[in-house]
Formats: sequence, C-alpha cells, structure tokens
Amino acid sequence: MAKIGELFKTDDWKTEKHVPVIECDDEVTANEVFEVRISVGKEVDHPNTTEHHIRWIDLCFIPEGAKVPFQVGHFEFTAHGESTDGPNKGPVYTHHQAVASLKVAKGGTLLAASYCNIHGLWESSRDIAAG
Repeated sequence: MAKIGELFKTDDWKTEKHVPVIECDDEVTANEVFEVRISVGKEVDHPNTTEHHIRWIDLCFIPEGAKVPFQVGHFEFTAHGESTDGPNKGPVYTHHQAVASLKVAKGGTLLAASYCNIHGLWESSRDIAAG
C-alpha cells in the first residue's frame, strides 16, 4: 500500500517545471513579519490550461527542534480557462503563485508542496535563520 509521503517528487526547480520555488530572505528577524513568495514554473514555465495546470500550493514551517510542521497557508488556483464555450476559452486564468506574510520565533525550514493535475505531488524546502 502506498503512503502519501512516497508519492511526492522533487528535483531542481531550475530544470523541472513542477517543483515549488520558495523565495525569501535566508535570515529574518525573529518575531517580525516577512514575506515568502511561493511559485511553480519559475525557470521553466508550467502550462496553465484547462487540461494541465497547478491546482494548489501548500506552505508549512517546521521550527528548529520541532517534530511537526505548522501549516502557514493553502493556496488554491481554480480558474484555468474553463468555459461553456469549451476548454481554454474562458475569461480568466489564475496564476500558480502566492505570497504569505508571517513571523517566526526562531529559525527552521519552510516546506512547500504543489499539486499538478497531470503529474501529481511535488515538494521543496528552504532553511531560514531567525535572529
């Protein structure tokens, strides 16, 4: 029986269009708000069509020494050109990118997961220091 953790794929986001990219400062000030940008397809464009798109991105944070992550945000992308006129004829397309504002008490690891409706689950991480 498959376990969900076994289904996540990862790679270098500079060459693989499905890997979520986490952009923020490497070091932040403890207990002060900072921004994190999460996207898919930063270097290699990911399609955004009715047939092939990114459905959602999740962002979590696991503080140094903690055993469980804390969910920061779940970002859902629900418009991909669908229309009663047919696929890719709709008036709106959401783009698979989000910005979260957060503060942390200490350093740790940001974790991102994304879901492509064709190619499944992808993940990445980024360590941050807080001083």
